[in-house]
Amino acid sequence: MLDKIMLSITGESVTITNSLLIVGTSIILGILISVVYMKTNQKSNLSSGFSTTLIMLPVIISIIILLVGNNVARAFSLAGAFSIIRFRSAPGDPKDIAYIFFTLAIGLTCGMGYIAYGFLFTLIISAVMIGLHMTKFAEPKNKTMQLKITIPENLNYEGVFEEVLDNYTNSYSIQRVRTRDFGSLFELTYTISLKANSNQKSFMDELRCRNGNLNITLTLANTNYGDN
Repeated sequence: MLDKIMLSITGESVTITNSLLIVGTSIILGILISVVYMKTNQKSNLSSGFSTTLIMLPVIISIIILLVGNNVARAFSLAGAFSIIRFRSAPGDPKDIAYIFFTLAIGLTCGMGYIAYGFLFTLIISAVMIGLHMTKFAEPKNKTMQLKITIPENLNYEGVFEEVLDNYTNSYSIQRVRTRDFGSLFELTYTISLKANSNQKSFMDELRCRNGNLNITLTLANTNYGDN
């Protein structure tokens, strides 16, 4: 029985039993991958749509591979059809992209009929992802944050905040200076690494005492310095 499952389903004819087996397996493995993604993802704004996509991708890919089979003409026709598709979304988290390739690989494996290998590869990669998550592999000890300070135009910002930044951060660098409100205000953007024992409220209060109690924003670092 195991030998039959491990063999690839080949030939032009596709039986109902084989089709249901492949699609059912793709759904099960897609659900497993989606669950692993949700358990190992620490985002507060976890997308339910992306989790659903991880379930559907293996099914869709396996169906495509199942229908194409060994027919070269169908394969070229399919490639031509997909070549007209344009994706306008910006590149996402590299980890999310890795999960997409994960589901694509499993869909290809199931579509070619290698059901047992699909289960095996899914279990191995899922175990690796869970292990990396539990050991916090490659996670920085200090989170890099973005600090935006608004100051009046008549305040010379050079050297004003350095003393406070030295006391509360391990490192900091100014990334951008821009004017706001028709030049009546300046906005300074810093990238900082807060010390482990730093009190964020005290940090913000000391900055407010030096910027005239204007707006101060402290968020997780974002490399996009567009006009937001």
